[in-house]
This record gives sequence, structure tokens and C-alpha cells, in this order.
Amino acid sequence: MFLTTTSCGIYSFTGGDTGNAKTIQINYFPNNAQLVEPGLSQKFTQALQDLFLTQTNLSLVNSNGDLFFEGEITNYRVTPMTATAEQTAAQSRLTIVINVRFYNTLDTKKDFEKSFSHFYDFDANQQLTGSVLDTALEEIFDRITQDIFNASVADW
Repeated sequence: MFLTTTSCGIYSFTGGDTGNAKTIQINYFPNNAQLVEPGLSQKFTQALQDLFLTQTNLSLVNSNGDLFFEGEITNYRVTPMTATAEQTAAQSRLTIVINVRFYNTLDTKKDFEKSFSHFYDFDANQQLTGSVLDTALEEIFDRITQDIFNASVADW
């Protein structure tokens, strides 16, 4: 049995419609949050680039990309969440907010500027360092980058 589909754009196996775009430019996302975590900007920028390179057939370029992302990390905060019977925090929450500007040079109606955020809860007795921080960033970046992907090329 054969199944044939046709469409106006090029779709990746994950549902991303990159249209006639061949290249993508993802600029460095500086950390403009009050609380600065070293390496956060580089890790996020790399995570976004990796997602697009693995889920589309686009080539990464440094300038004049058909699809173009820029923005900044606007918030990085840790807040206490649930309290124990002794009125101390049982859990803490790391929240990251990233402002994204997306430009589709081939279809400017798809351009947007939007903030994306996600959080990770962890035991308040743990320090947000080492493997705890790595796990938190991986989960947060997985969610945010997928949300950016969906907003820009998935047409959900």
C-alpha cells in the first residue's frame, strides 16, 4: 500500500513546515536577567540550534538566513514553592524566560516577538549546581526550544 501526500511546503518528520527556506540563522541569546548563570546563554543558543538542525533540513548560517532568530534571556529566578510543617521551603522552582524575535524572510506574516518560559522544581535542600542544574536546564531548554519550534515552523 502506498500513501502519497502533497503540500505547499517542505515538512520534516516532526511536523515542521520550513516552506522554501534553505537556511536558518540563530543569533547568540545574551543573558539580560538580573541573576546571571555562567554559560546559560551559550547553552540555550546551542540547544535551539541543535533542535532545528536535527528536526529540519535547514543549514545553519551566520548571516542572511531565510529563517532568523534573535532575542535574550530576560529572567532567571529561583523561588521557594511548597512549605513544610515547619514553614520552610520543601521545594524550589527555577524559572527561565526567553524573549524571541523570529523573522521569516520568505513569509513576513509569520514573523513574531514572543516570550517563552518554563520551570523546573527541585528539592529545597539541594543546591542548584552540578547535575541538579544540568537536569533543570535540559528540561527547561527542551520545553522552550520545542515551543519556539512549534510557534515558528510547526503551524500548530
